[in-house]
Amino acid sequence: MSASTQNQALSALLFLYQKVLEIDLPRIGDVVRAKRPQRLPTVLSRKEVQALLDRCAGTAGLITRLLYGTGLRLMEGVRLRVKDVDVARAEMIVRDGKGGKDRVTMLPQALIAPMQVHLATRKALHADDVKSGTVGVWLPDALAKKYPNASSEWGWQYLFVASNFSVDPRSGVRRRHHYNEKLVQREVRRAALAAGIVRPASPHTLRHSFATHLLESGYDIRTVQELLGHADVSTTMIYTHVLNRGGRGVRSPLDAM
Repeated sequence: MSASTQNQALSALLFLYQKVLEIDLPRIGDVVRAKRPQRLPTVLSRKEVQALLDRCAGTAGLITRLLYGTGLRLMEGVRLRVKDVDVARAEMIVRDGKGGKDRVTMLPQALIAPMQVHLATRKALHADDVKSGTVGVWLPDALAKKYPNASSEWGWQYLFVASNFSVDPRSGVRRRHHYNEKLVQREVRRAALAAGIVRPASPHTLRHSFATHLLESGYDIRTVQELLGHADVSTTMIYTHVLNRGGRGVRSPLDAM
């Protein structure tokens, strides 16, 4: 039984006795919760990442390059809005990331030209939607009521958008959703297979590789923590364990012979 299942069962029992049966359990503070085992993340080498990216194409390929180049989570990438990408300053703002936090990250120089091309294509599609009267985008935190015209404005549109319209199940409105994250996952798996990468590779593997490669390049862990959006530096510290190759960096006596 996994640690999360054990903890969930314990929480259910505590709720039953304390809130439903109103029984005060003695020595409840002595109960030890199960700990999740720490797993080292899968990290690709720079050559493996390059081989994978060389085999990615289209919008999914651009998103994949963005994930590795910035360390974004997959959903953070597909949910980017046009207004949050500043090509002139080569930076992006990640809105409502994990934990509801915003953060600023860089836009890689290698992606500026492809991003400009994508923005031009995206703006033309937005203009067509305006002409046809089908323009619209979901807005968070009741902004649709506060700014009724914002859903049709260029800046609020998703940067990476679906090619077809779909009906929002919450409002019943027919409009374009953001790019399907499953298409990115499939593209990464396909590219990894084509590149001959044996280890399992996913969009989140690129985030792990981003962090590890930054630390290999000599960037301090606090900088990496801010770029990844980790609340606690201890979460980022796991990548230092990945760097300690071969038994924490110890040279084998076999290699000294």
